[in-house]
Amino acid sequence: MTSILTNTAAMSALQTLRSIGSSMESTQGRVSSGLRVGEAADNAAYWSIATTMRSDNMAISAVQDALGLGAAKIDTAYAGMESAIDVVKEIKAKVVAATEQGVDKAKVQEEIKQLQEQLVSIASGASFNGQNWLVFNPAAPVPDNVADKTIVSGFIRNSNGTVLTNTTTYTLDNATVDSQNVLFTTVDSATPASSAGGILGSAGGDIDPSANVYTIGDTVVNLDITDFTDAEMAEALNLVEAAQQAMTKAASQLGSISMRIELQEGFANKLSDAIDSGVGRLVDADMNEESTRLKALQTQQQLGIQALSIANSNSESILSLFR
Repeated sequence: MTSILTNTAAMSALQTLRSIGSSMESTQGRVSSGLRVGEAADNAAYWSIATTMRSDNMAISAVQDALGLGAAKIDTAYAGMESAIDVVKEIKAKVVAATEQGVDKAKVQEEIKQLQEQLVSIASGASFNGQNWLVFNPAAPVPDNVADKTIVSGFIRNSNGTVLTNTTTYTLDNATVDSQNVLFTTVDSATPASSAGGILGSAGGDIDPSANVYTIGDTVVNLDITDFTDAEMAEALNLVEAAQQAMTKAASQLGSISMRIELQEGFANKLSDAIDSGVGRLVDADMNEESTRLKALQTQQQLGIQALSIANSNSESILSLFR
């Protein structure tokens, strides 16, 4: 039956054309965004996982920044400690030279004094972003009086959904014999010899674990060999040697933690890349597939329009019956 009120063929063609249009809209969205799952309606489970992992990746990025900041602090402290060790080596050489009979100890002391002032300058200047890990005073205001220096080194999501951060701790010690890892407790740039505490501002018995007996009350930073006897020169040499050993131990600690941070930075980079890759597998669109589908839908749309045109033209044939 042919009817001018109800065109079944046109209705069918129109329905097909609408379906093609909906598919084209979805495919164009995937092509333009590059995402197969761009919102929860596309796939709620994958969208939820991807959103959570992207959030975690941002946290890992923040950890990478924190690691960079921590590495800068440690590198600054290590550079200062290494420079101070070189200066102490020079002082040690001067003390050895002054033990030779006939050497003018007063002239050698003038050289030592310049080196002592350089030690105070190094300790004062080894600061990054206001933090100095070579000078530690427990009586200083917060946060300078906090011995445990922490660096954010990792972000963890547990199986139960809770999250937390890992930290690497470096503890400053200005007083424990054989464990001191700072140069001074207090520094006085105006009067370097009055700088106190730490490895360079402590008397021999406070830094030397080898049971050497010291009758001199000098420290490395205020050592004055001008009127020393041979026995006192031997003590001065032991003092400088003990300070050098303590500083070398502290430098090795800084080097070890620097290596750990470097390894953690590499791991964080790889972890971030792995998460990006995993999220991509869940939600990224296959552009080859989507572009092929879009081309096919465009062709179907053109054919659908022609089919609708043909269906609409069928009713026009009825006019010929009235001619």
